[in-house]
Amino acid sequence: MAEKEVQNVTEEKKVTEAKAKLNNYGVTPRKVRLVIDLVRGLDIDTAYTILDNTPKMCAADIKKLIKSAEANAVNNFHMDRDTLYIAEITANDSYRLKRFLPRAKGSASGLIKRWSNVYVTLKNRGVN
Repeated sequence: MAEKEVQNVTEEKKVTEAKAKLNNYGVTPRKVRLVIDLVRGLDIDTAYTILDNTPKMCAADIKKLIKSAEANAVNNFHMDRDTLYIAEITANDSYRLKRFLPRAKGSASGLIKRWSNVYVTLKNRGVN
C-alpha cells in the first residue's frame, strides 16, 4: 500500500509595502506639503539627505516618520532596505481649533489653527 503524504501548505502573504502615520501633528497641512513634496518618489537615503538640508521645522519630524516606516519594513516585513523608496506620502487635515483674535475697537475675528495627519508608504523598487 502506498501512503500519500498530506502536506499542510501555509501560504504566507508576501507584504510589498510598509506604512507609518503621524496623527494630530501640530503643523498646518500646507506647510507639511512643502516638505513632503521634496521627497515623494525618492529612495530613502536620498530623502534623508534632502530632509537634513531642508530649513523647515517639520523636516525633522517627517524624517522620523520615514525612519519609522523603514523600521516597519525591515524588521516586521523583512523587506530589503537598499531598494526601499517612498511610494506615497500625504498630509491631510486633522483638528481645526477655532480661536478668537482681538481686533480694533473691541471687536474680534476668527482664527483657525489647523493640525495635520501625515501618512507614508514605502515599497521596494521592482515590486509593484
